[in-house]
Amino acid sequence: MNDSSHRAYWRANLALIARCLGLWFIASFGGGIMFRDALDAFTILGVPAGFWFAQQGAIWVFLAVLAYYGWASHRLDQKFDVDDD
Repeated sequence: MNDSSHRAYWRANLALIARCLGLWFIASFGGGIMFRDALDAFTILGVPAGFWFAQQGAIWVFLAVLAYYGWASHRLDQKFDVDDD
């Protein structure tokens, strides 16, 4: 891997990490704190949605972000031919 493709790989990898961290921030801080009052207008299983999202929903989103990162990271490795396959 030459220097320019190495830089392009890490630039793409850092962009992927930034997107994942942004989603995680929106889910945890936004859903659990900032938008809690708006989400409380709805209920999930008899519980206000803002409370549910702060306690359970953010965890499920975090797990989905982890799964997405694994999938996208593998595709990125294949694109730049640095995968283990």
